[in-house]
Amino acid sequence: METPGRIATTPDALDFTVENVEKALHQLYYDPNIENKNLAQKWLMQAQVSPQAWQFCWALLNPDKVPEIQYFGASALHTKISRYWSDIPTDQYESLKTQLFSQIACFSSGSKMVLTRLCVALASLALNTMPEAWPGAVAEMVRVFQEEGGGVDGRARCLALLELLTVLPEEFQTSRLPQYRKGQVQVRGALGREWGSVCPLLQQLLRRTDSPGAVKARVLRCLSSWVLLDVPLSESEGLVHDCFSALPDPELFDTAVEAIVNAISQPDSQRYVNTLLKLVPQVLALQDQLREAVQNGDMETCHGICRIAVTLGENHSRTLLEQVDHWQSFLALVNMIMFCTGIPGHYPVNETTSSLTLTFWYTLQDEIMSFESDKQAVYLQVYRPVYFQLVDVLLHKAQFPSDQEYASWSSDEKEQFRIYRVDISDTLMYVYEMLGAELLSNLYDKLGRLLTNAEQPTSWQHTEALLYGFQSIAETIDVNYSDVIPGLIGLIPRININNIQLADTVMFTIGALAEWLADHPVMLSSVLPLVLQALGNPDLSVSSVSTLKKICRECKYDLPPYATNIVAVSQEVLIKQIHKTSQCMWLMQALGFLLSALPVEEILRNLHSLITPYIQQLEKLADETPNPSNKLAIIHILGLLSNLFTTLDISKQDDESAEGSAPPVKTAPPPPGPNPVVVVLQQVFALIQTVLSKWLNDSQVVEAVCAIFEKSVKTLLHDFAPMVSQLSEMLGQMYSTIPQASALDLTRQMVHIFASETDHFPPIKALFELVTSVTLSIFQQGPRDHPDIVDSFMQLQAQALKRKPDLFLSESLDVKAVFHCGVLSLKFPEAPTVKSTCLFFTELLPHCSDVPPLARVVQEDGKLLVQAVLEGIGGGASRSLMDQFAEVLFSLNKNCFSLLAVWLKEALQPPGFPSSRITVEQKDNFSQQILRERVNKRRVKDIVKEFTLLCRGLHGTEYAAEY
Repeated sequence: METPGRIATTPDALDFTVENVEKALHQLYYDPNIENKNLAQKWLMQAQVSPQAWQFCWALLNPDKVPEIQYFGASALHTKISRYWSDIPTDQYESLKTQLFSQIACFSSGSKMVLTRLCVALASLALNTMPEAWPGAVAEMVRVFQEEGGGVDGRARCLALLELLTVLPEEFQTSRLPQYRKGQVQVRGALGREWGSVCPLLQQLLRRTDSPGAVKARVLRCLSSWVLLDVPLSESEGLVHDCFSALPDPELFDTAVEAIVNAISQPDSQRYVNTLLKLVPQVLALQDQLREAVQNGDMETCHGICRIAVTLGENHSRTLLEQVDHWQSFLALVNMIMFCTGIPGHYPVNETTSSLTLTFWYTLQDEIMSFESDKQAVYLQVYRPVYFQLVDVLLHKAQFPSDQEYASWSSDEKEQFRIYRVDISDTLMYVYEMLGAELLSNLYDKLGRLLTNAEQPTSWQHTEALLYGFQSIAETIDVNYSDVIPGLIGLIPRININNIQLADTVMFTIGALAEWLADHPVMLSSVLPLVLQALGNPDLSVSSVSTLKKICRECKYDLPPYATNIVAVSQEVLIKQIHKTSQCMWLMQALGFLLSALPVEEILRNLHSLITPYIQQLEKLADETPNPSNKLAIIHILGLLSNLFTTLDISKQDDESAEGSAPPVKTAPPPPGPNPVVVVLQQVFALIQTVLSKWLNDSQVVEAVCAIFEKSVKTLLHDFAPMVSQLSEMLGQMYSTIPQASALDLTRQMVHIFASETDHFPPIKALFELVTSVTLSIFQQGPRDHPDIVDSFMQLQAQALKRKPDLFLSESLDVKAVFHCGVLSLKFPEAPTVKSTCLFFTELLPHCSDVPPLARVVQEDGKLLVQAVLEGIGGGASRSLMDQFAEVLFSLNKNCFSLLAVWLKEALQPPGFPSSRITVEQKDNFSQQILRERVNKRRVKDIVKEFTLLCRGLHGTEYAAEY
């Protein structure tokens, strides 16, 4: 075929003729070359919206064309009507409508996809003309199709009419009608009134015994579509009843379920209490069909009936609970949903229904607990037993299948089952709020009976599920006051752990009780041996290591008697490399917590035995020629050290202090002598320098080295002091040789903690000046390739201004150049870099009054900053950054008010700046609004958001409304 290359490539001569459209469609569907396809698609999109579309679309609908071509013609019609309605002269509405009616009649026996597009086009026309120009649109549609149509059989006409009625509400939901027309007064209201013409037709077709199945299915789809317009439930009641009658028919089952679910889940439907009460017995009547489906393993039917029951229960539990006279029928509905929760079989292999019910139990509980206390007491009397039954059902559903069956599951099925168990766990945790301590006693009694019954051997699955229930509750709820936990801890060693899943759950249960163990340390001896034994099993890696970490964190002051044993076992599993990298890191954190509680000399002794093998390994690696495998080994060892130092803290700090908050308060005087971490760091410092010298080019190794010191500085705070000058020197050398962001981040930590201390100010000042001057030279060479360095540099400068503005008084610091780098960084495309830069300026501007070099540079070059900020607001930066730009303007206004007035006036003077879309008046208005707000930062943010929308041509659009 001849490629219509000229069509796609010469937009000035766009010749949108029928022939060219057909050529382009042929190219789109059949040309193997993807570029040609893309060109054809672009050209066709232009054709579709061109004025010529009105001519070619009717020609493309010719009966002798192939369906793909007819479909494009119908789509072009819909595009013109839905998007370019204002182009159509009023006097052509009628003829357009007539043509569409006749085309729909023609295609009622033709291609289904073309028929649907034509129906959507007529629906769009109806929505644009009702109620003013086309009142009673639906009644007319029904009339036109019911009249004898030229040689088209009645069934095809009926299906075409139903298709048209189905797409009408759908087109309303997605149409681009202006908001004022969409509302209740105009189109929505008019559509609501048209229900009177639709409902009798649908009823008549559903109730006729001779209606073909295809017609009934289309009727049900049509009903689904209309109820989404909030058709009052009282007005669709008869049809919903008919849907229930259609459920026994397998061909109609799915569409009937959809229609019922849509009808009863409309927010408005709770107003129709009597109709809802009539629905309950209809849903209950489905129980035989449900049981039969369960027996036959018919998952689809189970799923559908369960959806109906859950939708009624979930959307209307409050309304139905309040009908006290009908309490028995609502309880029967709740029990039907319970049956669905406990449906036989393992999720997701033999059943997929039970998961649909879980949110219902949340909803019902919320409603019951929201009644005032006397009413609540009555409901609890009825529903507490139901919720105890629910716990049994859920724990039964959470049970693993037999080992043989589980081995046959795919990894995807295993993952779905894992997620399902997490949902069950969340539900149990929630149910605890209603059932309280009695729930734990109940679980404990069952577990006790299981484990002490010598007559009947129990399956591990049963034990595991009960423990899983305990763990679900203990993980998030404070069980410290429960009197059954000592008994539970006593039972755990009696469990015959002969299976990985059971062992995992035992571990996680012990982990969930770590806080309780901290209050009852005498019980540690029962469970700790189990955890240490599990550490040696690679299959229990995650559960055993995370449990040990929790115990070491919560119970560290009770662990000294066990410390030697814990360290020995941990060392053994680390040497044997049983665990993956992330678990090795957790294990090191666990040991950090454990060692923190020991006397200093013991910490040093343990550290020595723990770290020596790694140091020896590192020395060996440092001698080798760099290659990918020894790089991974080096990063692993450095990671182990930094994770150990993250939690090794002998200062007895308040454990609650959050990372990143102010330095915690020391509660006990630190022990005399240097901190053990510092002792170790000083011993390995030379070795780390050797490693660095070999790997300075590798950002990952540099990052791993910096992480060791960064974690140590964060944990040790001022105890890190002996290392400050050594580390400052090393960092300076590192950064001068090959600048990397991680070195700047570590410098920022050091500035944060030590810049205000007289003893440490000289090395910190020297380091700060050095990294600043190195970074300035990067800016001179072109910083675009290093957004991460620029980001970290701006954060460092902001931190210095915050902690020690005196750093900017130095002769050797080029304040002007730093300011200019900031202005340049505001124009970077990376959002994090721009955010950090805005933070730098908001920290800098308040110091105009007390740091003369800063005052000078702002006075001289402040206008450049204002221009850069306006450029970003004008469309140069992402809209998500507008709050940060507003903060800079607010700070300018607060700290240099008279200068800002001049700068704004000058910067906004050039035409077309910061955007060609705004007028001089809008610029003036923006300046005045900004200059007025010196107190209300929130208001400045709103002004900037408003102005940026104007600059981007988005003001008043739907796109802006989501902003």
